[in-house]
Amino acid sequence: MPLPHLDPAAYAAQLAAKLARFRADFAAFDLPEPAVFASKPLHYRLRAEFRAWHHDGVFDYAMFDPDEPRRPVLMADFPAADAAICALMPRLRAAILADETLCRRLYGVEFLATLSGEMLVTLIYHRPLDAAWEAAARHLAETLKIGLIGRSKGQKIVLDRDWVLEEFELEGRMLRYQQFEGSFTQPNGGVNRRMLAWAGAQAAGLGGDLLELYCGNGNFTIALAPRFGRVLATEVAKPSVRAAQYNLAANAVGNAAIVRLSSEEISAALAGRESFQRLKDIDLGSYNFSTLLVDPPRCGLDPATLELARGFAHILYISCNPQTLRDNLAALHATHQIAAAACFDQFPYTDHLEVGVLLRRR
Repeated sequence: MPLPHLDPAAYAAQLAAKLARFRADFAAFDLPEPAVFASKPLHYRLRAEFRAWHHDGVFDYAMFDPDEPRRPVLMADFPAADAAICALMPRLRAAILADETLCRRLYGVEFLATLSGEMLVTLIYHRPLDAAWEAAARHLAETLKIGLIGRSKGQKIVLDRDWVLEEFELEGRMLRYQQFEGSFTQPNGGVNRRMLAWAGAQAAGLGGDLLELYCGNGNFTIALAPRFGRVLATEVAKPSVRAAQYNLAANAVGNAAIVRLSSEEISAALAGRESFQRLKDIDLGSYNFSTLLVDPPRCGLDPATLELARGFAHILYISCNPQTLRDNLAALHATHQIAAAACFDQFPYTDHLEVGVLLRRR
């Protein structure tokens, strides 16, 4: 997909076109009118990654258009990024250019910001990093008041910590999330807050216990735990599991447990086909699951998970790929109907649309 052209004047029309396509694609499922959550038209991304393009004795931030992959697009600014990232970009570039130790063979720069104001920068090199680099990097981090990580082949130097702490208010609660460098986090913080609020509103009154698959760092787990008696959440990525466990403690969530299992594994465990040592402290039989929450990768739900889903009274499905969501809904159509729907424009100026549906068993 080409690099998006950011034109705030065109944003409303572009979002309307995506919504029209979504309504048409899901009309066969008696789609209720979806709630729509637009993005800010500028400064909406909390993550940004750039190549460091060296030329004429300097470097510039660069991205590459897939339609012209050999031609760097040099960027003095990146208006899609959070305002704090945009403000830091020229200051960071100037400081690196002023220090040959930091500039030499710099390959890439990655930014991770938060709504709460924390900033983590990763500098990626095509050379080994030594004590001189670390000393210069520490001075840079202290001067700019940022977290800093250095990476090269086989090396990762963390000057303070390799994570940021996100904090924001949601329905009267202050939520806190540890977000690791290199791990998945929701890129559009403003839309994510509204997505969590919508999911919480759908979960209100469902009762019983919640089974959550693909929980990541506990983004939904933390927000929805008060809506249920207990929550059992699963995730396979070790850094995300570690962050999710930290986040449970940081938010004083005492009714949720995280286990490192894939969706196929928990499906097999619940069906009694397999047992896992990682579930030794979990009494699956004691849960009264009323609701399944899934936020799968772009490939959607596998057959075993679809079979598991058919047994739930309610399914809260968050999708980053409406095409696979449509396929999964077709497989569930005989047992479930759409009770509510929402569209979350996490990625303005692109064809991507995040979608949420609440399914109820017929």
